[in-house]
Amino acid sequence: MKQAQIRLHIELDEENLPDKIFWEASDTPKNGVKEAKSMNLSLWDGELRETIRIDLWAKDMLEDEMKLFVIDSMAGMADTIQSATGDDLMAQEIHQLCEKLFLHVNKQYGK
Repeated sequence: MKQAQIRLHIELDEENLPDKIFWEASDTPKNGVKEAKSMNLSLWDGELRETIRIDLWAKDMLEDEMKLFVIDSMAGMADTIQSATGDDLMAQEIHQLCEKLFLHVNKQYGK
């Protein structure tokens, strides 16, 4: 059986807040460590029937970047629910919310 690994390396400051986030995946076309400003990891615990989440962001991440990151993450979740379950209505509703939020953020930051 083929296996793949995703490795995370988090540098913390003196107050244990994320300063830098690095990641590396064994089966990406461009091998090597890459830096990220934010991450969210969601794992479904089938036994407990709940989501376990890890949300981290580097302290230099800008507010508008965080908002766009959340919107992009939600849009990705819409694509996932559509491809995994075929629930077009749920995917469309999430995408519509993402479009509304994207316009809000652009207006808020004068873009």
